[in-house]
Amino acid sequence: MKLPTRVKLVDVGPRDGLQNEKQPVSAEIKIGLVHRLQDAGLKEIEVTSFVSPKWVPQMADNAEVMHGIKRKPGVLYSVLTPNMKGFEAAIAAPREEWPDEIVVFGAASEAFSQKNINCSIAESIERFAPVVAAALEKGIHVRGAMSCTVGCPYEGEIAPAKVGYLAQLMKGIGVQRVDVADTIGVGTPRKVQAAMEATLAHFGVDAISGHFHDTYGQALVNTLAALELGVWNFQSSSAGLGGCPYAKGATGNVATEDVVYMLHGMGIETGIDLDKLIDAGVYISEALGREPNSRASKAIRTKRAG
Repeated sequence: MKLPTRVKLVDVGPRDGLQNEKQPVSAEIKIGLVHRLQDAGLKEIEVTSFVSPKWVPQMADNAEVMHGIKRKPGVLYSVLTPNMKGFEAAIAAPREEWPDEIVVFGAASEAFSQKNINCSIAESIERFAPVVAAALEKGIHVRGAMSCTVGCPYEGEIAPAKVGYLAQLMKGIGVQRVDVADTIGVGTPRKVQAAMEATLAHFGVDAISGHFHDTYGQALVNTLAALELGVWNFQSSSAGLGGCPYAKGATGNVATEDVVYMLHGMGIETGIDLDKLIDAGVYISEALGREPNSRASKAIRTKRAG
């Protein structure tokens, strides 16, 4: 299989990366991160989440963040909207502050769906159907995040058929593209390819992205495994923001810096300036009072210090 010559990365740091941080992160800092990411060349950024502040207090400033961003032409700004209330809040602002894309989510594991959102997979899709329809009617793109596609903290290994079932349901309600996410980072290359292939039965390769966690240090090899299938869209998080709540002390999202270093080393274009990206990761890490969780960042900064 000929590998893609260009890859588009979606940085999920401002939303997925920060949402579980216990310490408050100001809207100003979040806006600063988005600006630094787009200046580094990111063309897709997951900005915030329109969820109840009772459940995710870190995202209570969602409207303020969307209002404060100076948008760059050619950049797609997405937000998570888990229900109609969230969607309505996301479009309560003037049109120019609306997200370009909303994200709905479902799990390939029944147990995870029940524990996470208190309903079955089929019921979760029914809940999202009106949200998807409303977004499409307003001309807003819709992405579906498919979690636990290779493993679940409650069910263990997930059969590819379950991933295909979820992809089919997402397609059925009008979701335009999907993320194949290894939520707990237990996947290995062949298992990831099996989950991708099950999704490819329902979505074209241009409508699929890989979202890998580095809990067991497999995120980069899993990225390569997806590239071998022609997948060219991936999600990652600047400075490796976002831990894995189901594996104590484990890393979560793969660092955007590490993915970019690998891709550039393979001669694959990303349009991203790695030095500026590293500086964006340092910026948010300093705000959190810790070092960036990226090996490429550490190595390049050590070299810079000479």
